[in-house]
Amino acid sequence: MRADYMTAAPFIGFAMVLDVLDGRIARLTGATSDFGEQFDSLADVVSFGVAPAVLVFAWGLEPLGSIGWAVGFLWLSATAVRLARFNIQAQAPDKRYFLGLPSPPAAGVPAATVFFFPQGPQDIGGVLAALLIVIVPAALMVSRLRYRSFNALLPGHRRSSLTPLVIAAVIAAIAAQPQAVLMVMSYTYLCSGPIGSFLSNRSARRAARSKFEPIPIDERPRPASRNAS
Repeated sequence: MRADYMTAAPFIGFAMVLDVLDGRIARLTGATSDFGEQFDSLADVVSFGVAPAVLVFAWGLEPLGSIGWAVGFLWLSATAVRLARFNIQAQAPDKRYFLGLPSPPAAGVPAATVFFFPQGPQDIGGVLAALLIVIVPAALMVSRLRYRSFNALLPGHRRSSLTPLVIAAVIAAIAAQPQAVLMVMSYTYLCSGPIGSFLSNRSARRAARSKFEPIPIDERPRPASRNAS
């Protein structure tokens, strides 16, 4: 390998863009089919499973030897399981959420990290950090945490005038500072699932406590007094 990580990492980002476009184009042209869906999943396993695993191994896990290969295989397996689960749950009732971290933004985490730190880990602490950027997204891919869909992240509805403005702002930010912006975007979305789950569970517990909380005596409704006739 040539260790040209500044060139290799962005190609995973290009694959993410193409993954969005191919589905939309197929639906617009009426060219969707069961074969196309399965072939698209196979391409996703290569783009978001094999490619990130090989990239991170060459970048920071190679000193670990067989452990590094095992962690790469763990990533590949998690990606395949995530895509298989997505295929059988394609008719999910709530289109606003994904169940588990989707494989494209999961692959964006190691890709953005490598793009931001192309020199790779310099000590054992860096190698351990490289392990985490593989293991944590892999675990979140097969988790039951809910992640917002990309359409739900846009402000307003699809025809909102804010949508093209937000998209233009994101493109401008990436063009100005691609490494920093992509790093922040990937890790923000990665953390959104656990944070959203924590806030949702806390709100549910508060609602349950308030539902069963006894009403103080002085706040209970008093029966209407009858006037003596």
